[in-house]
Amino acid sequence: MTLNPDQEQLFIDPSPSPNTVFVNERVSFQTEDQQRMILVHGVVFSHYSLQDRAAEAYSLVKLFESGYADQNDLARCFGYSARTLRRFQERLQSGGLNSLARSRGRPSGRVRESQPLSPRDRTILQLKAKGRSNRWIGGRLGLSEKMIRKCLRRLGWAHPSEPEPALFQANDSPSGTVNRSPDSIRPKASAPCPDVAKVNEKQRLQQDLPQSLDRDPLDRCVDRLMAALGLLEDAAPLFAPARNLPRAGVLLVIPILLTSGLLPIAEKIYGSLGPAFYGLRTTMVAYVLLALLRIPRPETLKEHSPGALGRIVGLDRMPEVKTLRRKLTRLAAFKRSYRLGQEVARRRIQQRGRVMGFLYIDGHVRAYHGKHTIPKAYVTRARLAAPATTDYWVNDRCGDPVFVVTAEANASLTRMLPIVLGEVRQLIRRKRRVTVVFDRGGWSPKLFCELLAANFDVLTYRKWRTRRISENRFRHRKATLDGRKVEYLLHDQAVRFLKGKLRLRQVTRLGAHGHQTPIITSRWDLPAVVVAYRMFERWRQENFFKYIKAEYLIDALADYQIESDDPNRSVRNPARKALEKEMRRIRSQLEKLRARYAEATLGPHSPRLDRRQAKKEREALRGTIKQVEVRLKKLKRQHRSLAARLPLAQARQGQAMVKLATERKHLTNVLKMVAYNIESDLVQLIRPHYKRAEDEGRTFIQSALQDAADLEPTSDQLHIRLAPLSSPHRTRILETLCTVLNQTKSMFPGTKLRMHYSVAGSRSSS
Repeated sequence: MTLNPDQEQLFIDPSPSPNTVFVNERVSFQTEDQQRMILVHGVVFSHYSLQDRAAEAYSLVKLFESGYADQNDLARCFGYSARTLRRFQERLQSGGLNSLARSRGRPSGRVRESQPLSPRDRTILQLKAKGRSNRWIGGRLGLSEKMIRKCLRRLGWAHPSEPEPALFQANDSPSGTVNRSPDSIRPKASAPCPDVAKVNEKQRLQQDLPQSLDRDPLDRCVDRLMAALGLLEDAAPLFAPARNLPRAGVLLVIPILLTSGLLPIAEKIYGSLGPAFYGLRTTMVAYVLLALLRIPRPETLKEHSPGALGRIVGLDRMPEVKTLRRKLTRLAAFKRSYRLGQEVARRRIQQRGRVMGFLYIDGHVRAYHGKHTIPKAYVTRARLAAPATTDYWVNDRCGDPVFVVTAEANASLTRMLPIVLGEVRQLIRRKRRVTVVFDRGGWSPKLFCELLAANFDVLTYRKWRTRRISENRFRHRKATLDGRKVEYLLHDQAVRFLKGKLRLRQVTRLGAHGHQTPIITSRWDLPAVVVAYRMFERWRQENFFKYIKAEYLIDALADYQIESDDPNRSVRNPARKALEKEMRRIRSQLEKLRARYAEATLGPHSPRLDRRQAKKEREALRGTIKQVEVRLKKLKRQHRSLAARLPLAQARQGQAMVKLATERKHLTNVLKMVAYNIESDLVQLIRPHYKRAEDEGRTFIQSALQDAADLEPTSDQLHIRLAPLSSPHRTRILETLCTVLNQTKSMFPGTKLRMHYSVAGSRSSS
């Protein structure tokens, strides 16, 4: 067969030229006169100049995305690394062709102000501007300290130039809230110290308001994207108009929450949780409001609509179970919950110092039913010793909590009182004398001497049995205290302890059935009826434990984490404890044998046995008793030879020495304590207007917080119109509460929206 000349052109021998480089069996390229041509199966794939780096990067990305060549083969033949090719791909996907137009290498010197920063660089500069150390920033971002130093040197931290303009202008905000942008945190001259310029809290909060780029309050996709890119510290609250929104009545607590100082204190201690959509402010506000709505654990959030709850706080969704758990875990990682509790308590004392003259201290035992072996404590309600953790709460005169301390290895009240009162003295000035009220668990005359020397007064029940006082020596005493009429039959006398070294006052109450209750105190200036009343008011703390356990689930585990216990902690010798158990069994057996021997010797003669058999039985009992006594003496010698206490590591050889983690639990305790105090403050606001506030005050507040409401946001106001309650008199009390709260002119945290409360159908609702 003979081909014509035109057909011969179709079968040209594809012999390669000398300057052809084969990437694989499909891809090759030729370079000639500063021009490069890439061929795929002999067909031209791309043609570009060697100076056009963007065109080459685009061609390489398309080659391995189309499957014609592997990244490693392309990198080897074109003189790049595989990591560079992946970087080309990321730039093309994120910024298009313009992102590939970059000169080879990095310009020397510091970063120019017009050059955009990566999200990681922004985060490093933000944290450095807040005074964080390089090691702290590295731990936060998962980088080494050396890497942070290199980044700061590359970014010109030592001698930075003027800050670049804000990324977003104020008029771009969809709402009336104006915020700083992430670039506004860029350093100016040197790393600023957070404590250099101290401004008023309210003014600072107004200056640091976040901003939102979203137009729709129910769709916060842009803000979530900004948070994912590291450009958002905390989502700005955006409220959408709502009608009959369930549980929106919980917004009644916002003015009291602002008064508690929790938000500025948390910002001072923790700094920030950002970059994040749910930042520190949102997490704190959400957790407290959820606790007041009787959603005290993240696990119970799954039973509620996150969309409806989110609209209450100005978000499209409330943080869900995993998110809230993660936020609490991050806060617990700072290990600053005790400092948070101290600062909140100090703020509380400044506001309510008049009720801090009497402080009630008692321990609350939280039983543990898990798989770990932890120290035991006596559980009163179960009347047995069980694995548990003891928290010691300090309450004021009204029964509201001030702060809480977790006991180390369930230490007794006598051991914890000096520790707890040391915390109290840090919060209350030295010159002020405080009366400490506690139960019989803290009875110790030697301890009383120490407390008196530390400028504390004591008020407690007297322990052990005392000599009864003749009933005709009691006198009838009555008074009106805290708005309540009280009357007791009392006897007042002086008593001495420690061989006369300690002189205290004993006030004894005679009950209706003749029972006498002795009370010991160092307060000689108070009338006897006041001493008795303050002592019996300790039941307020017991009622507090019962209430907070049922309503706030204070006994529930906050996490399943454990910590290493102190190996040098002194514990009871387990071998000695086992011997004591065996000795108790031997003593019980010995008592029974002696009772049988006494009955056989002194009792009437049994007709079933003759004298010889009775004598043999007595001799057998006598021999058994002697053997048991010898066994008991031997056990006593062994018991005396053993040490009473041992280090934990020696007592539990081969066993895990662990205890429950306390940081996250203490953090949730502090937040629930703030929620309880907010509820108490609301009850105090309605007390002058509600006769049954003592009995039904908290029930009324719960109903008001669970009430539905309409939300009407404007440019400068958030109007909350509550639905009427179940009865007219309760609705009138709710109207009065709204009037009182409106006088505070409070703004919702993170916004400039002044909150205005009203009840539907009332005059103020229009």
